[in-house]
Amino acid sequence: MSPARPPGASRLATYFHVHLVSDSTGETLNAMAKAVIARFDGVIPIEHIYALVRSTKQMDRVLEEVAAAPGVVLHTLVDRDLREQLEEGCRRLQMPQIGALDPLVGALSRYLGADVSARVGAQHALDTGYFNRMSALDYAIAHDDGQGTLEQLEAADVVLCGVSRTSKTPTCIYLAHRGIRAANVPLVPGQEDGERLTGLKNPLVVGLTVSPDRLVQIRRNRLDGLNAGHASAYVDHDAVREETIKARRAFERRGWPTIDVTRRSVEETAAAIINLLSERRSRKLGAPM
Repeated sequence: MSPARPPGASRLATYFHVHLVSDSTGETLNAMAKAVIARFDGVIPIEHIYALVRSTKQMDRVLEEVAAAPGVVLHTLVDRDLREQLEEGCRRLQMPQIGALDPLVGALSRYLGADVSARVGAQHALDTGYFNRMSALDYAIAHDDGQGTLEQLEAADVVLCGVSRTSKTPTCIYLAHRGIRAANVPLVPGQEDGERLTGLKNPLVVGLTVSPDRLVQIRRNRLDGLNAGHASAYVDHDAVREETIKARRAFERRGWPTIDVTRRSVEETAAAIINLLSERRSRKLGAPM
């Protein structure tokens, strides 16, 4: 037996090969693999990515690489013949293979009573959803950092409001990739207090807040990147604290939902906004006629 690890000692990193096989771009599979592997501490994957695998010859090359670097095989293959070729090859090599989407696709198929499409790359088709996402992205860029009239902001699904450096722009871009039209308006002391947004009827206005300490740190990093000095109210702790307090009070006074982004990633902030939009739609649908 190996000696017990002393309490508090760090665990050595575990490296392993993971083979990601897709008949499309592989984006879905890569994202799923990263999300799952992130759940394990001290585990570092050595990724082998095979995208657009659509022939038996390509699959032969995949299996050759799997044999040369034994590990776990994850796939999102639609073509039945290619799946069988991969499954048989993995059995022969005694390597585990997992159809990453199989449990979800199977459950939805049973629930909906619908057959599964055998069309390769169906999730990336240039359908209405794709063009909606591109339109939302154009909108986010055109209405970034307070750009656009009040009438133009009415076309948004959500308008984010907050002091400088509260991740408004990246959150809007992320939401756009989900097909959500998002604009943002920064609160600027002595210039913009967000009052004009109270006239909006269609969009959901969401206030983004952050702790003063974290905000000062972010702003200082920003100024360092620009080779700018720090002698300004922009990074003065007392001024920043007053700025964030005024923002919070303004959001509360106007009844806007708020999200504290201090310890949230952009993805987590966007997920919270999507939940707020969903709740809002549910209330509207449940409202009496």
